Amino acid sequence: MNKTDRKSILAPYINGLLEEKHASGYAYGSEEKVLDRFDGYCIEKGLDSLTVTKEFLSGWMEQTDQEGAFNQGKRISCVRQLMLFMGACGVHVYVPHGFCHFKRALPHIFDQTELVAFFRALDGNQPPKKELTAFRLHMEYRLIFRTYLCCGMRNNEVAGIASEHVDLEKGVLTVINAKGQKDRTVCLPEDLLESYRKYSRWLHEGLKIGSGWFFPGRSLEKPVPNTTIDSVFGRIWCRTPYAGCSNKPTVHDFRFTFVVNRMNLWAEQGLDLKAMMPYLSRFLGHKTTDATFYYYFLVRDAYKTVAKKDTFAGAVIPEVRDYEQ
Repeated sequence: MNKTDRKSILAPYINGLLEEKHASGYAYGSEEKVLDRFDGYCIEKGLDSLTVTKEFLSGWMEQTDQEGAFNQGKRISCVRQLMLFMGACGVHVYVPHGFCHFKRALPHIFDQTELVAFFRALDGNQPPKKELTAFRLHMEYRLIFRTYLCCGMRNNEVAGIASEHVDLEKGVLTVINAKGQKDRTVCLPEDLLESYRKYSRWLHEGLKIGSGWFFPGRSLEKPVPNTTIDSVFGRIWCRTPYAGCSNKPTVHDFRFTFVVNRMNLWAEQGLDLKAMMPYLSRFLGHKTTDATFYYYFLVRDAYKTVAKKDTFAGAVIPEVRDYEQ
């Protein structure tokens, strides 16, 4: 939403907070969407004073039927940042506190059978070729999810990558201004690289589509949105026999699974994990090795029990399809 589209009495402060965050180097994309919703909430509730009370925020702080405790906490946290910003500007407001009464969910480490089931369901969800946009997006999803698994990248780093940052000759993805304002390069496995090359030829030569994004969305001027990837993952996961598992996975769990796979492989090769951690940290785009060790501690139970995970790669990266047929 453009700042001129915000209409509540708090709009100037929302704009000011976002400008400050952006100037400090924070993307603040999902938080901006939450603040846009809060702008609508203020209009709906008829807020006509800068004095924001606890009573006024009580409706905003309630958990909705469609969200979990984590998302509720994030939504409240965004408004808390706004209240702190307004307070620093000399406005008398209530600052929410003590609202995060939830535990961070443990990561879901996919095992081989789950991954094979997921990619079979994904590949089997192919729409008719005459539905050109839907068929194109399906082919994009196949590569996007395989990249998450094989490269351990974040959601937006894959779905939102620009065409100019994909080197199909060298097999390198360049991630620009990722989390922590860090740039890095990621090498594609050879079999996945061949799929990338085949997809690119089909997109540009077969469909005659030119876009600044390697994975264009429904609108060629924009990349596939993160929210769409999350939604597609949920639909495909529900088609697997494991949809009812107690620890429901997310797209980000492909990244955790990548870490477990890599650590298991190194352990099987007799390598010192502590010595290898800086390499893994750099590959993942972490600012320090502490962040990578945090991943390790989150997945340490799976690390102890999961063995030889890399042996399933051939089952989820099939031979490259001839898209032109």
